[in-house]
Amino acid sequence: MMSRNVKRVLVDQGSSADVLFWDTFVGLEVPSDRLQSFDGVLVGFTGDEIEIRGYVELKTTFGTGTSMKTITVKYLVVNSPSSYNILLGQPSLNRLKAIVSTPHLKVKYPLDGGGIGTIEVDQQVSRKCYQDSMKKRRTSKVVGPPYQVQFLDLDPREDFPKDRPQPVEDLKNVTIAPGKLAINPRVKPVVQKRRKFGEDKRKAIRQEVEKLLSASHIREIQYPTWLANVVMVKKSNGKWRMCVDFTDLNKVCPKDSYPLPNIDCLVDGALGYKLLSFLDAYSGYNQIRMHPCDEEKTSFIADIANYCYKVMPFGLKNAGATYQRLMDKVLVHMMG
Repeated sequence: MMSRNVKRVLVDQGSSADVLFWDTFVGLEVPSDRLQSFDGVLVGFTGDEIEIRGYVELKTTFGTGTSMKTITVKYLVVNSPSSYNILLGQPSLNRLKAIVSTPHLKVKYPLDGGGIGTIEVDQQVSRKCYQDSMKKRRTSKVVGPPYQVQFLDLDPREDFPKDRPQPVEDLKNVTIAPGKLAINPRVKPVVQKRRKFGEDKRKAIRQEVEKLLSASHIREIQYPTWLANVVMVKKSNGKWRMCVDFTDLNKVCPKDSYPLPNIDCLVDGALGYKLLSFLDAYSGYNQIRMHPCDEEKTSFIADIANYCYKVMPFGLKNAGATYQRLMDKVLVHMMG
């Protein structure tokens, strides 16, 4: 490329563009008048947008000796820090008609005069690029507010339209054993020390407790043997989600190894059908009642009182297995 031997090239079969980093563009001494304007941005898999300075078409030779093959590649020139000089994506690989073998660390492509060209990966250079990228990641710390984990908004109990669609057929009750916690009776119960919250979190806790009480999902309890704190998590929309810290309770509960669905089998089962229907399991875990003797074990500390769940809450170790067992029983005549 430009009569230069360029190393540190990343082959990315998932990239929709060929990228030439600005430092490499300057180092190759490409004439500035060859840089054409480009109307658009480059979006990474995290959703971050990277400004594109333009694009340039360069003749690029792959391989050495008898494996040489030259094609014209349209590179997007970006000013972004990287431990690589060039990123080769789908456009250049398709034009080269290359086959990338990750296990063999080789790239093979047909030559114009017949035969097969081969490029082998330099493992030392690859390892050096990885180490350099890790150094850049450690040194590029962003100054700002403390890092906070953002959980996906998977709980549809809030902000759901009031005009929720109603079933058009009669509902049928399905009997299933209540959620039972298999706790060793010799294990000593754990009462967590109460945590302090700011006024905004306390207000969110009171609102969530009122919702759970109105839905008859919880009840007030006195003299609990197990007691957990609530954890307030900031959602993507800026509101608070109230979770219960069942860490101590989950430690003494054996895991229920009920088989969960295999995603590959589900995808294969949908093959050949014209329509795909989805079932909205609204607050699915809360549709299963807790065993009466285990309700008090789900106790948690709210703002002005202690409460326990009458239905299976989110956060229990075996909630997923219990819910899947219920779905298998409800849909037993519909499942293949």
